[in-house]
Amino acid sequence: MKRVSNLIYHKGNTVTVIDASKTVYEALEIMSQKNIGALVVYNQDDFVGILTERDYAQKVIVKGKHSNDTLVSEIMESEYPSVKFEDSIETCMEIMSAKHIRYLPVIADKHVVGIVSMGDVVRYIIEDQKATISHLQNFISGGGM
Repeated sequence: MKRVSNLIYHKGNTVTVIDASKTVYEALEIMSQKNIGALVVYNQDDFVGILTERDYAQKVIVKGKHSNDTLVSEIMESEYPSVKFEDSIETCMEIMSAKHIRYLPVIADKHVVGIVSMGDVVRYIIEDQKATISHLQNFISGGGM
């Protein structure tokens, strides 16, 4: 069974963070520059939540707020599920599907050590399946005997 640790090893553990006291506009600038859809939010040295593009759309745009006047702490999700290195990729998919979310922080020692997106999970599964198919084709064609 493939684990979160396999996926993080494969994709890397870069985590882009923002302080909860920053404006939503500053968060959007970072997301745009890095071409990512979520930021890990810290308050000083403590992990306090996740800010996603969906949070921005639902809690700023739809409510007529302005990103320059709204703080990250006002719209971030603080009650966010997370996973650990030893959790399975299937667990990630189950949580994401059940909660209708696209990002999961990977937690170790109360710190975010990676972030897994739905895209990461799908790409990882596809690559893993391609490898399995290749091994089976080699075996069937006589390469495995």
